[in-house]
Order: sequence, then structure tokens, then C-alpha cells
Amino acid sequence: MELNENARIDTSQVDDRRGSGGGGGTGIPIPIGGGGRGGLISLVIAVLVALVGGGFGLNAAIDGGGSEQGDNTSLEQKCSADDALQQLDCRNTLYVNSIQAYWQTALPERFGERYAPADTVFFSRAVSTGCGNADSGVGPFYCPADRQVYIDLTFYQVLADQLGASGEFAQPYVLAHEYGHHVQTLLGTEAQMRRQQQRDPGNANALSVKLELQADCYAGAWAKNATGTADAGGQKIFTSITEQDISQAIDAAEKIGDDAISERANRPVNPDEFTHGSSAQRREWFSRGYETGDPKQCDTFTGGA
Repeated sequence: MELNENARIDTSQVDDRRGSGGGGGTGIPIPIGGGGRGGLISLVIAVLVALVGGGFGLNAAIDGGGSEQGDNTSLEQKCSADDALQQLDCRNTLYVNSIQAYWQTALPERFGERYAPADTVFFSRAVSTGCGNADSGVGPFYCPADRQVYIDLTFYQVLADQLGASGEFAQPYVLAHEYGHHVQTLLGTEAQMRRQQQRDPGNANALSVKLELQADCYAGAWAKNATGTADAGGQKIFTSITEQDISQAIDAAEKIGDDAISERANRPVNPDEFTHGSSAQRREWFSRGYETGDPKQCDTFTGGA
């Protein structure tokens, strides 16, 4: 993977709340929703279970609160410097720029819907969101209530050290998955799935898996088209993405499969309790998105899919 050093990093797509006092986060273990895992679990296990999911479902039981605005001044200064691409937060901001540039074109072209941009919130330790208060233990997540992606960038160290997914391209995969949830919200898929869960609670976990696998597929479709994305001035954001990069994304997808997470946590592997999909399923659906490059091929809700 090679980023274009001439691409402009648009920090307006990021709300940097690091150092803002935590935004009222609870700092307590998060109850895992969906009926599949139950109970309160430790921070590390919460990260492993919540990894790269629609973390909104994990926070639903926590009392809500307003979401504050961060100060982007230091991020703007850092990301306009000559060494910006050496900085983790600046690279991730550029990944966000690429993902949103893709959907700005793909959503109207493939689904006939206008794309409404969503900010990514960088936070440290805890944050207040439209879906409630959260801490870093939930991993990266998307909140449908305020339509924002949330990530504590130290998560990538957990991803590398705890799960062994240390490849650089695992990072944009994580973000592309979360923006897949934003697309689901814009298309009404997420709301429809929640209504189905209410009508058929016995299949709540299976429906959650379908939603997560579709977000993986959307991430794959972005990856296929990422080298075609550009900044506001027309500069390409990626100059190259290699098969090794794609292998890193697939490796990350496999490492966060429900079965892999259960095994790592020394828990029994029970497919009925899966909420995000098995390693094989996550690999399959990311690969489908990448191989076709077409988000219309990501309908995990069709019978037999």
C-alpha cells in the first residue's frame, strides 16, 4: 500500500476529541447485547467480542448523553506538515477521506441514493455519543443515532498485539467496515434489520451476523476501488494497493471471527451465539466485495446468501 504524499488530508471529516476529558464515558464493563453472550465481561474480552462491529448494539443499555465537539486545531496542523503520512492519526484521516470519496460516487451510482457524509470521532478512553456513553473496551463502532464512526486509535495496538493482525491495511479495513454500517443506515438496512429482530427475537443473532457480513462486503468493495478515490483537488489518495494489503485485511477479518474470538477467550464455540460471523464467513464476504468491486453483490439478507 502506498499513499500519495501530494493528497490533501481533509481533517474536517474527523472530530478529534482526544484529551477532551472523556465525554462522560462510564469506564465500566459493557454488557454485550444481542442475547448471544450475556453478562458483563472484562475489558480485554469486551474488545475481542466487540471488534469492528456495529458497537451501537453493545452500548444500547447505557444511558445516553449529548456528544461534544472536539478541537481539531492540532490535528489540522499535524496533517499539513511534511511528515503527515508518518502520523497514525493523519493516515487514518486520509483513509476516511478515501472511504467517503468512494461512497460519494458509489451510493448514487449503484443504489440511486445520495451519500450523506459522516464524521469519524477520534477519542481516548471514553466518549459520549448519540447512542450512549462508551469506553475504549467496545472497540471501533458506528452509532446510527448520530451517524458517526467512533475509534480510539490505540485499538490498533490491541488488534496487532492481542490478535496478531498487525498489517497496515487492517486499519483502513476497520474504518471501511464501520462506514459500511453508515451506508446501511442511509439505505434503511439497519433499521429494517432491527425491526426484524424485534419481530423474531429467536433469530436476532443470525440477523446481526448478516448485517456485519454485509459491512465486511462493503469494505471489500471499497478496497477494490480505493485506488480510484481522490481528494477534493483530484489528487489520487492511494497510488497502489497490493495483494499483500488485501491479504492483511482478510487476515484481520479472520482474526475477528466469532469462532476465533471464542477460542482465544477459551470459550466454547457455539454458532447459535455468533453475532458477527465466523472467520470463514468474514473472509468470504470481504472477498466477495473485493472480487466483484460491486456493493450490489453484498446482499447477505437474500435467502441462501
